[in-house]
Amino acid sequence: MCLMKAAILGKKVGMTRVFDEDGASIPVTVIEAGPCPILQVKTAKCDGYDAIQLGFLRAKPSRCRRPDIGHARKAGSEPHRFVREIRQSEPVEQEAGHVVTVALFDVQDVRFVDVIGTTIGKGFQGVMKRHGFGGQLASHGVERKHRSAGSIGGSGDLGEGRGVKRGKRMPGHMGDVQRTARNQRLVSIDKDRNLMLIKGAIPGPKGGFVIVSKAKTKS
Repeated sequence: MCLMKAAILGKKVGMTRVFDEDGASIPVTVIEAGPCPILQVKTAKCDGYDAIQLGFLRAKPSRCRRPDIGHARKAGSEPHRFVREIRQSEPVEQEAGHVVTVALFDVQDVRFVDVIGTTIGKGFQGVMKRHGFGGQLASHGVERKHRSAGSIGGSGDLGEGRGVKRGKRMPGHMGDVQRTARNQRLVSIDKDRNLMLIKGAIPGPKGGFVIVSKAKTKS
């Protein structure tokens, strides 16, 4: 049995800046993290792997499904809006009902974190915005296709080496995908207000849910 991996659920509040001891300005993202009750503890013996299930931001029972309400009730808690599993390398000491707070990162002296979020959705976009294409000529007399992608391939069968090849960069849906910001420096923690200040930008809009965990590749 070991202490659980430093990980917590939260939501992005916004960005600001703080000043270090030398007076240098540090851009930080403010994340409201926890408190997160443990809704379920999974073990390799029963479930095939070790993990804990955390919940964040209580939800109204009238807006939840009955199975979700009963699942949270087993842990002596209420249903939550954001529920995610955190994999563990071995069984943990904590049990269902235990509440995880930002103090866990202070106890384990975590300096760098990985933050998983969902990027801002941009809808359907053209090649200039989506891929950074330069566009076509914008001088007088040129056909009005200044933001067009241009030629995308010759006619014919793909089997003969012609046509549109797979992976061709074209217009399409942009954003609204899961991304991980790795090795972000954890600047400070506010235990009283459940806040984390993380250097740099974090994927997602204000109010977007995120998963913060100890960095895998940087100690």
